[in-house]
Amino acid sequence: MDNNKPLKAHLSMFTACAIWGLMAPVGKDAMLHGIDGISMVSFRVAGGALLFWLLAACQSLWKGRSAESEEPAPLRDKLKFAAAAVFGLVCNQCCFTIGLSYTSPANASIVTTSMPIFAMLLSFLILHEPITWKKAGGVAVGCMGALTLILTSAAAADARVGDLRGDLMVLGAQLSYALFLSLFNPFVRKYSVVTVNKWMFLWATLIIWPFTGLHVAAIPFAEIAMKTWMEVLYVVIFGTFVGYILIVNAQKVLRPTVVSIYNYVQPLVSVTVSVLTGIGVFKPLQGLAVLLVFLGVWMVTKSKSRRDLQAEETA
Repeated sequence: MDNNKPLKAHLSMFTACAIWGLMAPVGKDAMLHGIDGISMVSFRVAGGALLFWLLAACQSLWKGRSAESEEPAPLRDKLKFAAAAVFGLVCNQCCFTIGLSYTSPANASIVTTSMPIFAMLLSFLILHEPITWKKAGGVAVGCMGALTLILTSAAAADARVGDLRGDLMVLGAQLSYALFLSLFNPFVRKYSVVTVNKWMFLWATLIIWPFTGLHVAAIPFAEIAMKTWMEVLYVVIFGTFVGYILIVNAQKVLRPTVVSIYNYVQPLVSVTVSVLTGIGVFKPLQGLAVLLVFLGVWMVTKSKSRRDLQAEETA
């Protein structure tokens, strides 16, 4: 047994959330200098598909055998990956990336911490997980934080504070990913991280690019600065490819409650970088929203699951 597994998992989770926290201001800066949200999400899914299929090919060459023969995915499952891609990538990344083009990086990263609350509500509706008083209280507190953030954005005259449209789209991204976890988590756990992502990103590319291909082709590539292209590469390579590998590997070792706690890293990194670079500002009401959202998420993740309650009854 690898005694360093828990340490590696914690480092992977921290690194992934730090990468995503930095991705918000980096991606926002790229979208302020010639790359709009539609183009950015198109680059993300196509780049992710290319990198995961290259990784799968390298694994096959390294092992000297076909990756498909090692981990076969029947046609039915390959089609099921398409449905998973709609919620886990297409709706999630479109809403987040395009929402980020409207709102501030700080607001986008704060809203992402609401995902465990959506996961809890959908687990109740789909998986019949019980809702305890602590969970209900956590949802109420988290919603108060989200509403505070949204109302702050709606009343802001400075775009660096946030934008109501962007906040709601990022909130929709969290709902989409929570739906993905509730509907497809047992299915995707059957396969390795490479198999899951290569098929999901391929389907996402096939779904998105017929609608965005002409838009991307119209980008004045020669007029965009090298710095902006480097920011796009960061979003594709680190924010998409590396981040997805790290978080899935960490989830195999760490409990969901521990994974959720690491969501707090994202806004800390994003807010710090955004304020230091001047593409975002942080107001007292946003600070209150952060505290309420964090408290709500903490209450939800600390409440007992159906398995915990059943274990107490049989004890």
